[in-house]
Amino acid sequence: MMDSAKSQGKLALALGVIAIALSLVLGLVYLTSVHRLEGELARLSRQTEGLHQLVERAQEQSQMSAQRASESAANARAAAQQRDLAKQAQLNSEAQAQLAREQAATEQQQADQATQQAEEYRRERESELQQLQQALGEIAETRRTAMGLVMTLDSKSIRFDFDKANIKPEYRDILNRIAGILMTLKGFTVAVYGYTDDIGTQAYNLQLSQRRAEAVREFLVQAGISPTIMSAKGFGKSDPRVPGGSDQARAANRRVEIAIVESKVITNGPPTEPN
Repeated sequence: MMDSAKSQGKLALALGVIAIALSLVLGLVYLTSVHRLEGELARLSRQTEGLHQLVERAQEQSQMSAQRASESAANARAAAQQRDLAKQAQLNSEAQAQLAREQAATEQQQADQATQQAEEYRRERESELQQLQQALGEIAETRRTAMGLVMTLDSKSIRFDFDKANIKPEYRDILNRIAGILMTLKGFTVAVYGYTDDIGTQAYNLQLSQRRAEAVREFLVQAGISPTIMSAKGFGKSDPRVPGGSDQARAANRRVEIAIVESKVITNGPPTEPN
C-alpha cells in the first residue's frame, strides 16, 4: 500500500512537472506566436501604410493626369477653334480676293468700254472737224488748232474799213453761208475774236476790235445760231497776221476770226496752232 501510494505520489509529481513543463512550453509557444503575430501585424501595418502612400501618390498622379488631360483637351479645343477661325479667315480672304478680282475685272471692262467709247467719240469728232474744215474752207481760210478750228475773215473775205466795225451788205452772204454751216454743230462753242491794224492806241483798238467781234456775233445770232454757244472778244492790234505798216498789211490785220471749239474746252483767248 505504501509503495502504491509512493508510486502514485511520484506519478502525480511527474504529471505536475509535465503539466508545468507543458504550460511553460505552451506559454513560450504562445509568447513566440504573439511576438511573431505582433511583428507580422507591424509588417502588415507598414505595408498597409506603404500601400496607402502608394494609393495617395497614385491618386495624386491620377488627379495630375486628369488635370493634364483636361488641360490638353482644353488646348485641343482651343487649337481646333483657332483652326476653325483660321479656316474661316482664309475662306473670307479668298472670298474677298475673288470679289476684288471680280471688281477689278468689272472696272477693267468699264475702263476698256470707256476707252473704246472715247476713241469712237474722238474719231467721230475728228470726222466732224474734217468735214467742217472742208465746208468752211470753201468760204474762207480755215485751219486746225489744238482745240478745234479757226476761220479767218480778213480782207480776202470780209473787209472792215479803217476805224469801222459795221458789216457791209456785200459780205452778208458770206456770213449767212457760215451761219448755215455752224447751225449743224453739236457739242461745240463758237468764239468770235476781233482785231485791228497798228494805227491808234492799244486801249482804243481793244474797243474797236471788240465792236467788230460783237458785230459778227450778232449777225450770226440773227442768222439762227444759238446765242448760248456764241461769245465775242477783242484783242486790238495784237497778233498781226501780216507784219508791216503797208495798206495791204493793215487791211489784212483788220479782221475777225471765228473759233469752233468743243464745249468741254474752256479758253479765254484765241486758239493756238496744234502741236
